[in-house]
Amino acid sequence: MKTFILSILLSVSAFSCAQETPKVKHVSKMKPATDLKNIKVVNTEDPVCKMKTADYLKDTVDYKGKKYGFCSDHCKAEFKKNPEKYVQNAK
Repeated sequence: MKTFILSILLSVSAFSCAQETPKVKHVSKMKPATDLKNIKVVNTEDPVCKMKTADYLKDTVDYKGKKYGFCSDHCKAEFKKNPEKYVQNAK
């Protein structure tokens, strides 16, 4: 009886593993609301994390008449907490 139950469990397990994985339709990443490729910023690297922003500009902030670019929303939020700290080291 034990071998019968065991063989049934193994059969069910093998059958479930043999089924093809359902195909998932990958959704393309959404584009930002605005195109940031042609926006001029005063910095070539993110003032918070120092990542180069020339090819990957995620967001911008206007501060004292200058536009600063950022690689992520997180870096933008950090900049907004204390902009003077980052403006001094902006490249």
